[in-house]
Amino acid sequence: MKPVRALLALSITAAVLTLSACKRDEAPDATGTAPQATAPEGETADQFAARVNDEIMRMQPEITKPQWLSSTYITDDTQFLAAKANERYLSKLNQWVEQARRFEGQDMTPETARTIQLLKLATAMPAPKDPEKLGELTRIVAKMEGMYGAGQYCTGEGDTRSCRQLGQLEDVLRSNRDYDAQLDAWRGWHTIAQPMRQDYTRFVELVNEGAGEMGYADAGEMWRSGYDMSPVEMAAETDRLWGQVKPLYEQLHCYARTRLEAEYGAERGQVEGGMLPAHLMGNMWQQDWGNLWDILAPYENAGSLDINGALEAQFQQNFAAALTRQGGERDASTLAQIEQEAMLATARQMTERAEDFYVSLGMPELPDSYWQKTQFIKPRDRDVVCHASAWDMDMKGDVRTKMCIKPNEEDFTTIYHELGHVYYYLAYNKLPPVFQTGAHDGFHEAIGDTVVLAMTPEYLQSIDLVGEQQQSEEALVNAQMRMALAKVAFLPFGLMIDRWRWGVFDGTIEPGQYNKAWWDLKAQYQGVAPADARGEEFFDPGAKYHVPGNTPYTRYFLAHVLQFQFYKSLCDAAGYTGPLHECSFYGNKAAGQKLQAMLAKGASQPWQSSLKELTGGEGMDAGAVLEYFAPLQAWLKEQNEGKACGWDAGTATAAAASKPQAKPQSTPGPKPQPKTEPKTEAKPEAKPEPKAPAQG
Repeated sequence: MKPVRALLALSITAAVLTLSACKRDEAPDATGTAPQATAPEGETADQFAARVNDEIMRMQPEITKPQWLSSTYITDDTQFLAAKANERYLSKLNQWVEQARRFEGQDMTPETARTIQLLKLATAMPAPKDPEKLGELTRIVAKMEGMYGAGQYCTGEGDTRSCRQLGQLEDVLRSNRDYDAQLDAWRGWHTIAQPMRQDYTRFVELVNEGAGEMGYADAGEMWRSGYDMSPVEMAAETDRLWGQVKPLYEQLHCYARTRLEAEYGAERGQVEGGMLPAHLMGNMWQQDWGNLWDILAPYENAGSLDINGALEAQFQQNFAAALTRQGGERDASTLAQIEQEAMLATARQMTERAEDFYVSLGMPELPDSYWQKTQFIKPRDRDVVCHASAWDMDMKGDVRTKMCIKPNEEDFTTIYHELGHVYYYLAYNKLPPVFQTGAHDGFHEAIGDTVVLAMTPEYLQSIDLVGEQQQSEEALVNAQMRMALAKVAFLPFGLMIDRWRWGVFDGTIEPGQYNKAWWDLKAQYQGVAPADARGEEFFDPGAKYHVPGNTPYTRYFLAHVLQFQFYKSLCDAAGYTGPLHECSFYGNKAAGQKLQAMLAKGASQPWQSSLKELTGGEGMDAGAVLEYFAPLQAWLKEQNEGKACGWDAGTATAAAASKPQAKPQSTPGPKPQPKTEPKTEAKPEAKPEPKAPAQG
């Protein structure tokens, strides 16, 4: 999962592990929840840490496997099983946190002290101690994720009724340049989130109660505490990093607006106040503008970067080969199955190519079980969560990815990203379970994208995905623009989602203002706005997986800074001395050894120490971002000279609020989900979260 493109799993953890259930010898009560366990008498802090790690290791599959099933076979039954598994885990986590209080102020080894510290931050979904509320919380999350995964936009009635899921709607935004068709697809997907609002409001109440019982002001403060610094320092750090890169983003925004106005006209190419129209950015959430290459490419035919065309050709070859093998007459069902086989063959080839990059650095080949158990493409026979994610099923080497791969550049680079998570899992699987996570969550997201930065035009040429590259200023600008549309365009989006949730958790954003605050923040940070008003009858945050899936998002912003620091360091390790943007460390074992050494540390030490070992510095810094994109930034300034760059977020949101909202001609389409108990306003349904089995 491209953090952004991809960027899905069930509910991903905020920092460390998030798993485990009741001990095998504990009999569950009538609700299926284990009774409260007592700690062994006379247990020391070190013994407590060892016991917790043993229980985590033993119970990991009991949490992750129901989670995997609920994402790859979406039914009310699998949601129920996943919710119950997570209910047991959260109950167990509450027990561990409570038992750990015995050791406050006592002497213990540094490893045990860090274990206890991380244990308190082991979930992004702090649950209330009250068993009924805990069960309610897990059911709510299961329900919201099921709604997202089964969501579809339907139009027409009876025989003319037609429904499209997220992937089909994304295809419209990716390649259809008809203004109205894009607007319809964008509005249509956002209808799936409207029914989530009440559940999400209750979800916030419950996790805030859980966070309060752990000693935090709210769940947002708990999230910000997982970075080996205070919550206040963490918020300030993200502001500082955004200040470094904001001028570059503003130049890219100005350029994109000019091109959109040329394509659609001044009235449609921007929203009042100089904002970019949300439905015209080639991506459902405006987090990656790479699909607008046909509009935003600086120079035609200056270095062939048509990766989409090459991958589509590869699929067509596989399809033709499958047709030949099948022979005989072919009805529609047979042709559909042949197409599915060709899609699977192409997806596996794309994944093998990504694996080859990591292996070239000296890392191991993926285990056979990976190829047997991974979900590569969307099945024809059932609903699945297509959002890309990587899974550590047992903390012993059963690793998987879950995607609905299509032969396009976005999914191709997403595979490289997801395998970054997988190789992180494999590198730290020898550590005690509590330390089996990233140095901080941004590290985990940065690894695969560091490799994506090394996918230079020359690398892509070497694997026959693009043609021979021209050595010219125009080709350089094209290559930089291709990367900026994914990396730079994402930065403010990576920041605003948790800015919204922090406000929701601390109460400064009230339920009656959820949608307004969402669009105010998108206007402030991204300079993006809807084409017409989005009132409180909508719940547009829920149309982004990470909100109903409860995945903290600041990690992705941090990853987009860290990956450039990592990349520069690995280029240095490889002995590269040229311009940063031209470096690829593909095949360099020295770079691989340095990366592997950092991955193997997991969260066993503060992230500042891990960063220093890899880069030489202890602080996150966006200087490498600016160094990498220096040629493009200079070019953008020339292109934008004389233009009124920037945007007026206040004007845009006020104007949008005054416009009438055209109602989508649709019926929201999440597939009806049978309930495991009668639904009441006070007690909706829900879902769980594992030890970070899934990174997206």
